[in-house]
Amino acid sequence: MKNYRKTLAVLLAVIAVSCLTAAVVLIVRQVRDTIQTSKNTEEMRPSADSAMGTDNSDSPSEAETAESPEPSSEEKEQPPSPTPEPTPEPVVNPYSDSFLANEDMAGWLQIPDTAIDYPIMWTPEDEEYYLRRGFDGSRNSNGCLILDTDSCLDPLTTNLIIHGHNMKSGAMFGTLMDYEEEAYCQAHKTISLYTKECQRNYEVIAVFYSQVFKKTDQVFKFYKFFQADTAEEFNDFYDNIKALSLYDTGVTAEFGDHFITLSTCAYHVDNGRFVVVAKEVESGDTYLPIQN
Repeated sequence: MKNYRKTLAVLLAVIAVSCLTAAVVLIVRQVRDTIQTSKNTEEMRPSADSAMGTDNSDSPSEAETAESPEPSSEEKEQPPSPTPEPTPEPVVNPYSDSFLANEDMAGWLQIPDTAIDYPIMWTPEDEEYYLRRGFDGSRNSNGCLILDTDSCLDPLTTNLIIHGHNMKSGAMFGTLMDYEEEAYCQAHKTISLYTKECQRNYEVIAVFYSQVFKKTDQVFKFYKFFQADTAEEFNDFYDNIKALSLYDTGVTAEFGDHFITLSTCAYHVDNGRFVVVAKEVESGDTYLPIQN
């Protein structure tokens, strides 16, 4: 009996040490992956600043600073002509280097003044390819932000669904659940999406908890809505997200509008999801074609 107890104690000790070692290894890997993700992302961001260049349009030219002749009396009497609205000129894409570095990159998602500032990957042939891979394709537990296979930027679908891991480190969509608080949402209501062609700006319209349901469940499934060809299809999605929303964001929508949906894991139920939906409110710069 004593030998049995001694053997059992040794066995339990070995199991405990093994579990502890595995936990430490897992934590070390996650920390390493998060550092690598942060490093890689930071290396991509400077191109966004440098590509913008320096705008000296407000600096007076030599002709402007030269002494101008005194206008004649007839010129003084003429009413000033209305100034035509300037046509915005296409600019260099701030993330052109990143698009060239990996053809799987569909865009760049940025929520100002938050940690969410990452490339979005799109691999229709294998939606989960970047689930546990970094931007460069190497193994990384943080994965990447992933554009749902059934979403499309060209032609643009009514709804773009972006998935991201809810990392404890705060990486990827690890801070998305901060939108549970209405005050946080009001302070961070703007979301920007940079594509190859242009910048798209959104405002948060709904924030809610949901889950991935069984195929046979006859319920609203936010993750199944991509395109609204009729007002009925649009209103079904719109009415449901408004009804589910934790609070009223003050933003409304109508048939013809476009959405971006950010989804991450939540743990209130099995296969839970925390969801932030935003409506496109305006377009930003239009970009010149990216040159290799």
